[in-house]
Formats: sequence, structure tokens, C-alpha cells
Amino acid sequence: MFRWIIYLMVYLGSAIMIYNIYGFVRFARFIKQLRSWKQNYGILYIPIALLVFFLLGYLAVGILGQPDLVVAGILFGGSIFVFIMYKLLSNITQRILDSETKMMEAELKAAEETNRAKNTFLATISHEMRTPMNMILGMDAIALKNPDLMPETRGQLEKIGLSARHLLGLINNILDLNSIENGKLKLKQEIFSLMGALEQVNAIAQSLCDEKGLTYEVSLSSGANGRYAGDETQLKQILIRLLDNAVKFTDAPGKVSLSVDCVSEESAIRTLRFEVSDTGVGIDKDFLPSIFDVFTQEDSSTTNRYGGSGLSLAAAKGIVELRGGTIAVTSEKNVGSTFTVTVPMPFTTEEPPTAETPEDAHSLAGKRVLVAEDIPMNAEIVISFLEMEDVECEHAENGQVALDMFERSPLHHYDAVLMDLRMPLMDGLDAARAIRALPREDAKSVPIIALTANAAESDVRQTREAGMNMHMAKPASATDLYATLKRFIFDSPAQ
Repeated sequence: MFRWIIYLMVYLGSAIMIYNIYGFVRFARFIKQLRSWKQNYGILYIPIALLVFFLLGYLAVGILGQPDLVVAGILFGGSIFVFIMYKLLSNITQRILDSETKMMEAELKAAEETNRAKNTFLATISHEMRTPMNMILGMDAIALKNPDLMPETRGQLEKIGLSARHLLGLINNILDLNSIENGKLKLKQEIFSLMGALEQVNAIAQSLCDEKGLTYEVSLSSGANGRYAGDETQLKQILIRLLDNAVKFTDAPGKVSLSVDCVSEESAIRTLRFEVSDTGVGIDKDFLPSIFDVFTQEDSSTTNRYGGSGLSLAAAKGIVELRGGTIAVTSEKNVGSTFTVTVPMPFTTEEPPTAETPEDAHSLAGKRVLVAEDIPMNAEIVISFLEMEDVECEHAENGQVALDMFERSPLHHYDAVLMDLRMPLMDGLDAARAIRALPREDAKSVPIIALTANAAESDVRQTREAGMNMHMAKPASATDLYATLKRFIFDSPAQ
């Protein structure tokens, strides 16, 4: 009478065991995907093998044996027990995974907050450092215009400017590294002459070598010479960083050299190799693998003697790799070092923009510029630069005053507006938007140029969104300021 119950329990237990085996196989595959189980996943198949063995025993008993109620109960109970253990194990695992997921989400959120705080800090510290840098370089440039300076005083002022520009380079390195890390560094595509770019690099390198009593040599192969499409500014910065590093770690009467060759040419792409060599102190072979890491320096004695922040090489590497290139170094202690940059560059026969643009034939004399700047000394520097070119300047101490002055002025009274961003009452972004929204003809066409210590990529984007024509980071040289004003004033449809 109980025979059908006995066989039902045996075969139902077998079916549950098959489900258990299937569940453990899925569980093993899932656990195997976890990184910590990559080397030990074999142990996961032991319970599966045991369950298969038990299943065969169930089937043997049900088919070949004569099970009684006790045996059938044990077999069925075993299947139920394994099923419960499987479900319990799955539940515990899922809870752990949910907890880890929440923890990872919390860590990700914390990392995002940290990154946001870091970006805010860098933007703030950049602004706070650029503001006095603008004053130092601006006043230095104005003082050097004095033809009656004593030679000794002129030399001192030139050294002040050199040191200030070095500090500015450190600030730019930090911002470049941050932009590279966040994937926000934008590389331009413009036509330029390689010879023209190298002439500017060589002028700076020669000056650095002359000051330290070093010999500077440069070579450009005919295969590399020509015109290319790319970011000329970033290329020059990479070479200047490497040359400055070479000069820094080379004592007189040493030698620094730059050589440029074309190593391959495919279609319209030439792969150029730039080599910067020196006869300096060299780099220990144990330190070479980390030479391009951020903030790394070989030892404190070298840093104390030669200076350096450990930023320039890291920034150079980041920019080179963005261009699809490579940077490498070979060095021997007390013999010298060679840094090699290999980068693909689109070759072109198009003519680059010439230095003599139509705007250069124009004069800024008699043009009227509204300078919106809340720091009096910064305003004094900009106005002094402009007055050297006989530009008529009017000063607004904040964005609200600039808006009021523009609104009350006659039509086309101002030829351009130089707008700081951080100002009290109304910042430069709101002031630019308000000017563009005025119901008058020149409000849409007057060039509004951001002249600000806010130099992050987000600041450049915000100035564009606010309706400004261009973003200029402080400190801006008088030459760049004149060129920018000419470009927009004489291109303006209102003229």
C-alpha cells in the first residue's frame, strides 16, 4: 500500500537533486566570475560531483533496489536538506553582493565627490595664484618698457619675469594633468609650419642654455620639415618641458640638443621622432620606470639642488599619448639622458596662417575698450598695456557697473569689452549674458573677451555659453592682448 509513496519519495527526491545540481552549477559559474576566485575555482565543482554521485545512488535504489519507507525518507530528506542549504547559500551570497554593491556605489559617490572637490580646489587655487602672477608679470613688463632703466635693474626685472613664468608653467602643468585625468584636455587641429614652431622653441631653449652656460644644438631632417595639422601650442609645450628639464639637470659646460627626424611615412601621416639629449646628471636605472609618474623625483638631494615638481614629464607624457604617440627615456648616471617622443602627425601641403594677418596692418589707436575688472591693480596693468597702443579705456569695477555703462553708452561707443569672470555684485558671465540680451544693435556684435584667472576647461566652456567671443587666461602678455583685440575688433560686423 505504501509502495507508490515510497517510489514517489525516491523519484521526487531524485528530481529535487537534479534541480540542486543545476543550481550548484549556476552558483559555481557565478562565483567563478568573481576576481578573487580566479585561481581557486576548482573547489566549486567538488559538491557538484558529490551531488551527481548521490543522484546515481538515488536512481540505482529506485530502479534496481527494493527501498522501504525508511530508505525512501532518508533519500527524500537528503534532497530537501541539500535544497534548503543551496537556497540558504544563495540567499547569503546575494545579501553579501547587495551589500558590496551598495558599498561600491557609496565608494563611487565618495570618489566623485572627492574628484569634484579636487577640481574645485584646483580651479580656486589656479585663480588665486594667477591673480598675483598677472600683477607680477604685468608690472614687470610695464617696468621693462622704461628706456632709462639701469642695466643692473633691467637684469633684475628680467630675472623676476623668468621666475614668474616658471611658476606659471607649474600652474599650467597642474591644470593640464587635471584635464588629462578627467579626459577634458582638448587638442586643436590647425595648420602650422614645423620649422616655425621649432624656431620659437629654439629661441626659448637657447636663452635657457645661455643663462646657464650650456651649449645648445638643434637638427631638423629634411624628411621631417614641412607643414602639419595638429596642436602647435601643445607640441611646443612638450618640447619646452623636455628641454627645460634637460637644462635644469645639466651643469656648465654641458650640452643640450634637440633632433627631429621622420621615422616613417604612411599615406598622409608622418611619424616624427623628437629627441632631447643632455650631458647632465643622468637618472638611476632603478628610477627610470617611474620617471613619468606624477610627483615623482629621484631623491631629495637632486630636488634640493636642481628643483622640480615632478609634474612636467607627467604632463608631457599625457599629451603625447593623447596624440597616439609614445615617450621614452634612456639614461646613464653622470653621463646624460635622452628623451624620445614619437608621434604621428598629419602632413599637409596647405598654407598655414601667416604671421602678417590683415589685422596686423590696423592700429588700435583711438579704439575704445571697456575694462571690467574688480581688482584695481589688475585693471591698472590692462589699461597701461592698452594705453601704450593709444587705446581709450573705461573701467568698470564689477559686472553690474559694466552692464550699466554699456547700456547708457551711445550706439557703437565701445569697440570691445574685456571681462573678468569673478567680480562682486554681478560676475562676468551674468554681465555678458545681460549685455547680449540688451535691445540694441551693438549688444549682439560687440566683442566680449574674457580676461580672467579662471583657466579651467569648464571656465572656457562657460564663457562660450555666456556669449563671449574668446577666453584669455591671465596673465596675458601685451602682444597676445593686442592681437586678440585686433582680431575681433576688425572682424566685428559692427565696424
